[in-house]
Formats: sequence, structure tokens, C-alpha cells
Amino acid sequence: MIISRTPLRISIGGGGTDLPSYYRHDGGSFLSAAIDRYVYIGVNRTFTDDYFIKYSQLERVKTRPEIQHPIIREALTMLDIDPPLEIASMADIPAGTGLGSSGSFTVGLLKALHVLKREHISAHDLAEEACHIEIDRLNEPVGKQDQYIASYGGITCFDVQPDGTVTAEPLRVPPTALHDLELNLMLFFTGYSRSASSILADQATRSTAGDTEMRQNLDETRILGGVIRAALEAGEPEHFGALMNDHWQRKRRRSAGMSTQHIDELYDLGISHGAIGGKLVGAGAGGFLMFYAPDPAKLRSAFRARGLEEVTFRFDHEGTVLMARS
Repeated sequence: MIISRTPLRISIGGGGTDLPSYYRHDGGSFLSAAIDRYVYIGVNRTFTDDYFIKYSQLERVKTRPEIQHPIIREALTMLDIDPPLEIASMADIPAGTGLGSSGSFTVGLLKALHVLKREHISAHDLAEEACHIEIDRLNEPVGKQDQYIASYGGITCFDVQPDGTVTAEPLRVPPTALHDLELNLMLFFTGYSRSASSILADQATRSTAGDTEMRQNLDETRILGGVIRAALEAGEPEHFGALMNDHWQRKRRRSAGMSTQHIDELYDLGISHGAIGGKLVGAGAGGFLMFYAPDPAKLRSAFRARGLEEVTFRFDHEGTVLMARS
């Protein structure tokens, strides 16, 4: 049995500039942080003659083209892995909540399959393979953020060249600021799972068509990502908290479907109970609200009164890892 563990993520800054529709013009730049909430993938050779696949559904098929799960089907095809094979997945957080679960799933699956084939693969190449599956083979309207942070871990800045080449650089966040971030950053589930595809597809379509408003918004978002990086590396987490609000307001303007009345009300609740700033994590329209709150207990009490679940976390600094091999 081979088991991989791959972190989910929170987006820190520059989100949206990781999509090909944007970075193919002038490049992109984004900051992301891996957290200690994970996707687990188990892979095992069996004594049958088929693929036995367990996720939210069960599949038992003889050939790769019969596999309904698109990521699993494409990964097995790309790596040319024949049965018998059992694949099972579990996650700390459900899919469709804005924490990059699809990218983490793909990275974790590829990690386990390469170990199965007794192949070493670097973090960079693993992320690129995951991007190739989601962006090129499946034509999903996604970017490179989720796959790269899942593979690398940490709090990391990624720069994307117009040709798609990615370079990674860990942020030099002082230990005291890192502690403050883990203490005062708070995640609350809004109660709605959603697919990001329609929102991201709209952004991609408008960017490709040369929509001036969308291009300007993403240019500003990229610049703001640099300001956020400077604040974090200067050890100014409260400044970062305030910048989160600027980031969220730009993000909201990218699409009418980015927020809802319910989410806006919850955001206002957070600000009125002491949060310096916050934003919706992920593409929008649901998932998790993230706030920076100097008084976490006050904010926690307000959201608990509304019946919203908090997800506590610390940062993950390992990226995808092998947990077991037998």
C-alpha cells in the first residue's frame, strides 16, 4: 500500500494571474500558503484483473477509457499504468470549498503513482504534470496555483513566464509574524460548496478577448500581490490583514457571481466584530471566508452565534509527501 498526503491551500495574493489566459501575455505572479488540512491518496496492487476506484463513488472497470473520474483516468493513461490497481481517496475538507482540493488531489495521485512505478519526481515536475492533466488534457479553466502550492508547500511566491515556466521562492516571513498569522488568520465555512469552473471560465473568456476592465483588474491584483509579499516579509501581519480587504474588493469586481448577499453579510459581520480585513478563498460564490482578526475570540463568538463552522489550521511546510509504503 502506498499513501500520499497532500496539503490544501489558502490563497494569499495575486490569485487569477495564474490562469493561462492572463500569464500568456505578460506573465503572472501569485502567493499561496499550504495548510495542515490534507488530501490522502492510497494506491495498492491487488489480485484481481481490474481497476477498483473509491472516492465519493465506487468504480470497478477493466480498462482506462471506462474510468469515469477524469483526473484518475488521465493520470493512469499519461503514466501508462495497467491493472490490477486499487485507488482510494479521502480528504479533511470536502471538494468545492475554495481550498484547491482538485489540484491537491491531482498532485497526490501523481505522487503515489510515481512511487508505484519506483520513479523519483521533483516538486516542480510533479506540479507541471498535474497542470498538464487539468489544463491541457482536460481543458479545465484553472490556473497553476493549486498544483504548485500542493507540491511545494510552505508560504511561497510563484512567478509564471508567458511560456508557462514557473519559478518558486519561499517567503522569508519572520517567525513572530508567522506565529501571528497562524494565531489570527481564521477560516469560516459559508455553508455553500460550488464549482469554480463557470467563474474561472468567464475570467478566461474575457481575458482572452482582451477585455480592458478584466486585464486592468488582474494587473492591479498582481501588483497588490507584490505589496502583500513585502508586508509579510517585513513582519507586518496586520498590514497584510488590511491588504486582504483591498484584494477582496478587486476580486469581487471581476465577476457578478463572485459573491452573494449571504457572503457579503457574513463579510460585514466579520469586519464589525474586529477583523482588520478578509476575503473569500477560492474562485468565489462559496466556500471559506478568511479573516485576519487581532481578537480571534470575539470573531469566533460572532460566527458561532450564526452557526458557522470554523476550521483551524497551521501552515504546512512539506508539500506532498509519502506517508506509507509497504
